Amino acid sequence: MAELTVKRGSAQITIPFVPGTRLREVLRAGGVELSSPCGGRGLCGKCAVTLRGAVSPPDPMEQRAGARLACRAVLLGDAEVILPREQEMEGIELGEDAVLPSLDPMEGAYGAAVDIGTTTLALRLYEMNSGTCLARCGMQNPQTAVAADVMGRIGAAVAGELDRLRVFVNDAVETLLVRACADAGIDGDLVRSLVVTGNTAMLYLFTGRDPSSLAKAPFMADHLFGETLHWNGRQVYLPRCMHAFVGADATCAVLASGMCEGSGVSLLSDVGTNGELALWKDGALLVTSTAAGPAFEGMGISCGCGSEAGAIDRVFVRDGTVSVHTIGDGSAIGVCGSGLIDAVAAALATGAIDETGAMEGEAFALTESVRLLPRDIRAVQLAKAAVAAGIDTLLETAGIGAEDVDSFLIAGGFGSHLNAESAAAIGLFPQTLAARARALGNGALTGAARMLLDRRQQARGIALTRLARHVDLGGDPKFNQHFIERMLF
Repeated sequence: MAELTVKRGSAQITIPFVPGTRLREVLRAGGVELSSPCGGRGLCGKCAVTLRGAVSPPDPMEQRAGARLACRAVLLGDAEVILPREQEMEGIELGEDAVLPSLDPMEGAYGAAVDIGTTTLALRLYEMNSGTCLARCGMQNPQTAVAADVMGRIGAAVAGELDRLRVFVNDAVETLLVRACADAGIDGDLVRSLVVTGNTAMLYLFTGRDPSSLAKAPFMADHLFGETLHWNGRQVYLPRCMHAFVGADATCAVLASGMCEGSGVSLLSDVGTNGELALWKDGALLVTSTAAGPAFEGMGISCGCGSEAGAIDRVFVRDGTVSVHTIGDGSAIGVCGSGLIDAVAAALATGAIDETGAMEGEAFALTESVRLLPRDIRAVQLAKAAVAAGIDTLLETAGIGAEDVDSFLIAGGFGSHLNAESAAAIGLFPQTLAARARALGNGALTGAARMLLDRRQQARGIALTRLARHVDLGGDPKFNQHFIERMLF
């Protein structure tokens, strides 16, 4: 047996291993997880480390990344690895501390609403009788250590990692709950009820349900939830999903928006790894989803990162000069989703890229150390085309145009920080909608909180799922045509 010395900040541990094992597997065996959004294929470069000792020479993927990658490097004998410090996620959309009506709450003096997002988790702790929000907190979804997107995690679960994914997210929810209770100064045992929402796949993984039905045609969920179960000594309500890829988070967001209670035409867009769309017109609710991929969350981008200190979240062009703002106002370490949209819009405005996405030069510099590569532009191009084509197809199915939409609601953490003008400039959605755009915040979390504080809202959520008609974009020639058209900036 050989030994690996692992250093992170002032902490140090030693892990024994059999020579010839990949670094990622040795770290995992020692209880150390590194983010691996690409699923360990060496594509994202997010598991870069400092490595020395008896190790394999850099392979082509590491040479391309210019760094040793934990998913590629093989340990041949005693070695030492220095891991990057763990970053705290900031800017996670948690909503306001507003008091919500508490008319028929679930049991207990205290309860929590939880949104399990593909990239981040968010929790709000409530005093049940008054509806007062006592604390709120969020963190990165630890399942990103396995894969960045929904399909990657479904594939990993089917391949035998279901229990590991379940433990990851269950531990994360418990961690957030403990943290929120500590912030509020209450005993965690007094929290008797939770409402946990998320997309369909995230609820499968939270409950440890086999997601094989989501992994193969016809991609239909064999369970849509809308039920109460017991979890860690508490009762947990899981809202009903609308479809295999229009999850309980969409149900909760539609509920929170109130869009189905008015007479006008409303369009809701939750743009994330899985772009979910809902359109309300003349008493009909059309819903769909489009696989945007993780680019809007900063994943799969060469300089991408989450909403952490140093992330570029705003990009400006003044007199032809590009300037940036970072979370925490410190030195730039990368670019998060909202900054990425601004950055591509800036590249267009300055002529660094043209409408086809072709780039002048090898990179578009945002700072001395942060720059976008041609492949980053292409990733944004594919993601925005998928969302824009989904909107076009939904509107066409309803027989209306963008000009007929009275209210355009943008939900989710990414949407809350999105510059609508930049989004319209790159073609993420029609320019007509920019003036009508309104950020809903974390609608999924707000909807879950409403279900926590008033059980009648749980029935309302189920009613919405029965009202919804799913528009399948897979193989739809209209969607395919719109996608091709929307590839242009």
